[in-house]
Amino acid sequence: MATLIAYFSAEGTTAKVAKEFAVKTGADVFEIVPVTPYTKSDINYLNPLSRCNKEQIGGRDVPVAGRIEDFDKYDTVYIGFPIWYGQAPRVIHTFAKDYDWSGKTVHAFATSGGSGIGKTAEKLSPSLKGAASLDARLVKSAEEI
Repeated sequence: MATLIAYFSAEGTTAKVAKEFAVKTGADVFEIVPVTPYTKSDINYLNPLSRCNKEQIGGRDVPVAGRIEDFDKYDTVYIGFPIWYGQAPRVIHTFAKDYDWSGKTVHAFATSGGSGIGKTAEKLSPSLKGAASLDARLVKSAEEI
C-alpha cells in the first residue's frame, strides 16, 4: 500500500509544509484546489461577509478541481490545510466526501497563524466516512508531522 499527502493551501504556508513532508517520506502528493480559487479578500476572516466566513458559517460545499487517480491504493492519507474557525476549511470537507475512506488511516495536519487545532478531528470525521482512524495536529514544519 501507499501513502498520500493531500493538501489545501490558501497562502502557501501549508503547501510548503506538505511538499517538504512529501520529500522526506516519498509519499504521493495531491493539491486540493477549489474550482473557484480564493482571492486575498475571500480569505479575510476579519470581514464577516468574506467568502471563507460565509462558507464556514453556512457549512457550504466548495467544489474541488480534479480527482485522485487510484485512491484505493492508499492506506495512509495525510490531509493538510490552514485552520479556519478551529477546523478544516469547507473545501477539505467537500474533497473528503468524494472518496471512500474505508479502512484508511488519516492524519490531518494544520497550519495556523494563531488558532489552535480545536476539535478539528471530531468535526472532520463525518466527512471521512469509514476511516479506520483519524488524528489531527497543529504543525509549523514538516518535522512536526
